[in-house]
Amino acid sequence: MRKSFWIASVLLLCSFQLFAASTNDWWQKGNACYKQKKYDSAVYYYEKLAAQKPKNAVLYYNLGNVYYKLNQIGLAVLNYERALHLEPGFKDAEDNLILTQSRIPNRIQGGEDIFFVKWWRSVTQLDNATLWAVCSLILFIAVLGLMLGKRLGMFDFSSRRQVIIALGILFLLSLILSYSSASRHESHTAVVMQQDTPLMNSRKNNKPQTLVPEGTTVKIEDEQDGWTEVKLPDGRKGWMEHSYLSKI
Repeated sequence: MRKSFWIASVLLLCSFQLFAASTNDWWQKGNACYKQKKYDSAVYYYEKLAAQKPKNAVLYYNLGNVYYKLNQIGLAVLNYERALHLEPGFKDAEDNLILTQSRIPNRIQGGEDIFFVKWWRSVTQLDNATLWAVCSLILFIAVLGLMLGKRLGMFDFSSRRQVIIALGILFLLSLILSYSSASRHESHTAVVMQQDTPLMNSRKNNKPQTLVPEGTTVKIEDEQDGWTEVKLPDGRKGWMEHSYLSKI
């Protein structure tokens, strides 16, 4: 029994090492192809990596660069947006996204986010979920320790009341930040992947209210029977067939 356990453990370790080696090989080959301007081959290796669903903003940034070189605007925007979803402060991805969006014909523009929204997105990015969860745990233990010390008469509670209140507020704040960061795992935005995609007033309406250019980032409001209700950057709402969109 013990021998079988060790054999299984060794095989598992070896398979993990082989997987890590293969993904690293794909990364190196993708980078090499990009430098050699073999963009189709670079896409092949980068997409193989993305299929493993790594939470790697740099990978999606590289994919955005490759699709930009191939003049596939929708896919370039999609991957830059994915990089920024994982890492909102990714300046290179942000700059390249702006450059790519400037090439969208008949682009639908919206207002720029206020500083508070940008700050909130930065502090609640997906990578910070663990950090805020650990902070919440530490603060909870601190509050619990002070309460226990008061109960045991280890110190004068009146001198610690404000400290406990302050720690309690910080605990609730870090808990909210942790939840917000974790909830960013699923994006509620998408990118239009086909030029002149019709935006319908309703799912049963055959006449589009407007045509939306490829590469437009939209907010998902609802999904029903193969249709998605979206909100355009300028605030207009309507329905699109689900097949025209790719979620970020």
